[in-house]
Amino acid sequence: MKKNWTVLLISVMMMSLLAGCGGKPEEGTVSPKPEETKQGTDSNKLSFSISFSTGGNTYIESSPDINKDKWVLKLEEMTNTDLDIRLMSHKEFDQKMSLMFAGNEIPDVVGNMRGGPTTGSMSGSVEAGVFMPLDDLLKEHAPNLMKMVTPAAWEEVSYNGKIYGIPAWLENPSRRATFIRTDLMEKAGIKEAPKTVEEYLDMLRAFKKLGVEHPYQYREGFKYADTFLGAYDVLPFQFMELNGEAVPKFFDVENMSKALQTYKTMYDEGLIPKDFASLSQEDYGRNINAGKSGMWASNGEGLIGFRTKLKEVDPSMKVDIYSSPTGPDGKGGLGLYSSVSTTYYINNKVGKEKAIEIIKFLDWMLTEEADMFFSFGIEGENYTMENGNINYKWPVTKQEVDEAGFRANQLWFVHELTYNKKQTALTEDGQDVIKAFSDVLSNEGRGGITFMANLNSFSKFPDLASTGDTGPKFILDSMVKMIYGKQPISDWPKVLEEYRAKGGDEIIKEATERWKNKENVVDRTR
Repeated sequence: MKKNWTVLLISVMMMSLLAGCGGKPEEGTVSPKPEETKQGTDSNKLSFSISFSTGGNTYIESSPDINKDKWVLKLEEMTNTDLDIRLMSHKEFDQKMSLMFAGNEIPDVVGNMRGGPTTGSMSGSVEAGVFMPLDDLLKEHAPNLMKMVTPAAWEEVSYNGKIYGIPAWLENPSRRATFIRTDLMEKAGIKEAPKTVEEYLDMLRAFKKLGVEHPYQYREGFKYADTFLGAYDVLPFQFMELNGEAVPKFFDVENMSKALQTYKTMYDEGLIPKDFASLSQEDYGRNINAGKSGMWASNGEGLIGFRTKLKEVDPSMKVDIYSSPTGPDGKGGLGLYSSVSTTYYINNKVGKEKAIEIIKFLDWMLTEEADMFFSFGIEGENYTMENGNINYKWPVTKQEVDEAGFRANQLWFVHELTYNKKQTALTEDGQDVIKAFSDVLSNEGRGGITFMANLNSFSKFPDLASTGDTGPKFILDSMVKMIYGKQPISDWPKVLEEYRAKGGDEIIKEATERWKNKENVVDRTR
């Protein structure tokens, strides 16, 4: 009984579908040949529905009809396709996915921002046969994908030895970076970048004396605010081996207590605001872009965007990527990503010929023509070519940045995601991004025991379950309580006892068995 209740639900749902409910007829669908998918062809359009996350991009989320968006229409023109896009709110992605599966309204292609086929957001659908295995179709019709996607990425989108997803993938899993306002360091007289946690706290104190409103930019749930948890290697969503068991890293009492004390110090000294626990993703972005933050964590490729937005506020503002604070083991960094990001799954109801054309469409996204379109837009409008050099009209305003971000991220379904290589190579800021990835991020980052398929016990004890890049609710609530001083940090062992008693023992037992049996589990520990 390894399948959870959601798997059973999907199985029942599939029985209903097979009985003939809903969906467009696929038999007889005429698909374009590869040569017909080039720009300027108007015969036999490939029509299919597709869902994916908005990524929190305000350009998408404010669109009155994304299917009439100029970039969507241009993509359709270039590929002779007709997309029926169904957006998933980034903030409510898991709930929206769950509702989609429960309501039997599954599009032809489903984009899962959680990546793998057995993540909780997929609700057991791959195990239940909702999506088709793609090995044979990929080998025959997707030369670019088979050549460029890494073996690690293919492994992560496979289930029971079969490839089910086509991923946007990462060649460098160390993607999250520590950003510091260099102009504030200069004003504070800090000539050498901090290295240890203590040196980082001293820098934040100096920022506070300068009047910086948010010396360390916190975000609710410790999401993109776990810099110091990384320093002590206690990221609460990762597992480690301890005394023969596979346990969450917050079971390292000594280092967890030190990390909690660091956050409590920041709270007591006003380095994070009194209402830190409720600072939303929107607050986080708004404060950084308004120049109110001194230090924060974000994805490394965001450097160009942060610089653009801060210069709108004050041209003297400068931000750079620095090595993350190190802990007692001399290491640091934020959580390592999996090898895949959003992954696309093809509905098993889609006919074979149509599935082939969808795969060809996704394979086209790795061509030079696609790279130029998604990276730079339309020639003559967004960029020009001169003696082989690209003159790109860089987005300046927030609206322009968000619009270009939609084209180069959410709409570019399949590509290597570490950073946009064509764009970053063009400018001095871009060269700094490349340097940061090669000199800083490649040398840091925390990994751990990672379960490719969610632990079944997570669904039984949701408050004790970690989700992607955040810790269990029960643990996060306990951490916040201790930072506020409502419970002593020395009580952390009692929190662990309560975690075990509430169901954590069952989670640890399953995790240990999976780890020892090497069942859908990888060790990303560095």
